[in-house]
Amino acid sequence: MAYLLDTNIISELQKGARAHPSVQAWFAQTPDEALFLSVLVIGELQQGIARLRRRDATQANRLTEKLQVLESSFQDRILPITTPIARRWADNNVPDPLPLIDGLLAATAQEHGLILVTRNVRDVAPSGVATLNPFGQTP
Repeated sequence: MAYLLDTNIISELQKGARAHPSVQAWFAQTPDEALFLSVLVIGELQQGIARLRRRDATQANRLTEKLQVLESSFQDRILPITTPIARRWADNNVPDPLPLIDGLLAATAQEHGLILVTRNVRDVAPSGVATLNPFGQTP
């Protein structure tokens, strides 16, 4: 099995020892090569850093370093938005539109045969994407 990680999972894991125990346990038992990111997750993390920089440049710099480490460790497992993903996203949005980024993540997971790991299972359920919510698991 292989997985596409949502931004909320990466944010939780970046808490280190303070991360939710079941998320830590799931991550620890999952091989690195089975984990993928979307360019959209990188974008959402960068957006959060840009917002933070306006009020706390020191913390923003720390998070920038963490993002660079994340990008380096996932370098060949960061997935772009392609034409087939865009088409699947469009199909998934009829008749009921999904939140933009959640919908694109769902389409990316479907196109690559991945399980979307997210806390927002309800937001992507209409797409039919396979999901996993590690927050709900027993460690």
